Amino acid sequence: MQTKLADFIKNSPEGQEADEILRSCVHCGFCLATCPTYQLLGDELDSPRGRIYLMKQLLEGQPVTEKTQLHLDRCLTCRACETTCPSGVRYGALVDIGRGIVEKQVKRNLYSEVMRFTLRKVLPNALLFNTLFKAGQLVRPMLPSSLKKKIPARLGTAQTWPAARHARAMLVLDGCVQPALAPNINAACARVLDRLGISLIKAEKAGCCGAVTFHLNAQTEGLDYMRRNIDAWWPYVEQEKAEAIVMTASGCGVTVKDYGHLLSHDREYAEKAATISAMTKDISEILLTEKDRLQKLIESKKDGNQTKLAFHSPCTLQHGLKIRGTVEQILVATGFDLTVVPNAHLCCGSAGTYSILQPELSQQLLKNKVDALQSGQPDQIATANIGCLTHLQNGAAISVKHWIELIDQRLSAL
Repeated sequence: MQTKLADFIKNSPEGQEADEILRSCVHCGFCLATCPTYQLLGDELDSPRGRIYLMKQLLEGQPVTEKTQLHLDRCLTCRACETTCPSGVRYGALVDIGRGIVEKQVKRNLYSEVMRFTLRKVLPNALLFNTLFKAGQLVRPMLPSSLKKKIPARLGTAQTWPAARHARAMLVLDGCVQPALAPNINAACARVLDRLGISLIKAEKAGCCGAVTFHLNAQTEGLDYMRRNIDAWWPYVEQEKAEAIVMTASGCGVTVKDYGHLLSHDREYAEKAATISAMTKDISEILLTEKDRLQKLIESKKDGNQTKLAFHSPCTLQHGLKIRGTVEQILVATGFDLTVVPNAHLCCGSAGTYSILQPELSQQLLKNKVDALQSGQPDQIATANIGCLTHLQNGAAISVKHWIELIDQRLSAL
């Protein structure tokens, strides 16, 4: 694709990156076949190729309108198009740049401004979110059904977190909403790793990965969250007290693994950010490297009982982190019987705050995903991201759990 970027951006780092990405697109249209919004709406401007044309126009200085904003807002940033693209177009990075420019040039209405401001102030603040969530549970019986189903009546509790006792240690990110919505996920991860001779520890000052605010186009604010986490983890890195940073939410994982890129132009943080990104691992990557030890545990405790399980691979896992088949391999090795899930590459509609900001499209995607997951008549559904987990719970008729909790339950029970 030929480009001629406008003066306001062409000499900036963002402009140079955008230009490189735009030029890699060859207009083939392969991305249309795997774009969830294009499949639902049939409008090319709601496809990656169409949105790339819109972003090319704005980067070349053509007028930006509410229509441009609408089509970019409708994008889930699921990055299925990146998996499909034969030219390796880094669409996710381009849409972040494009959205940031549109946000500065197109004023939103008051409702949208207030909603986005509230989301980026409440969700990343674990204490505030937990307080408001508990308040929501108290008034849940009085809420309309559309809101009631978004607030679980009961939440799981965190079980025992093993004390740090091993020579090997890894950090884990608590995140923002996961401690309130599913506090046992990281505790289960700690117990599984403890059995493998690895202690899982938390840096108390680490919090939201920065994805929520960054993808709501408050990108400077999002980068500040990223710097805060780097500062919280750096003493452990410097003193070699942790060999990796473990992610149990693939949505956080794809963001933290991108710190090196996102902060590459920050002189103070660029080198540290690159180190943090290199150390960051999804929990499935850790268990895959420890498969021999895990296999010994499994074989010593394995019985003939198999739970029929449907695994939902989040977009952030399969398209963002490009981890495919690893969780499934671990689940099968641990004694689960996996069902076939049609169209497993498609998004469930959660996509961070998408389910709140684009409820109609999100609900259509949720229905399609739940139908696909339940088509094999599983006993349970497993996933790898807290956002997908809570979204799927709103539509599924059966239990939805993080897969590491199921591994922990299996190892504890056998």
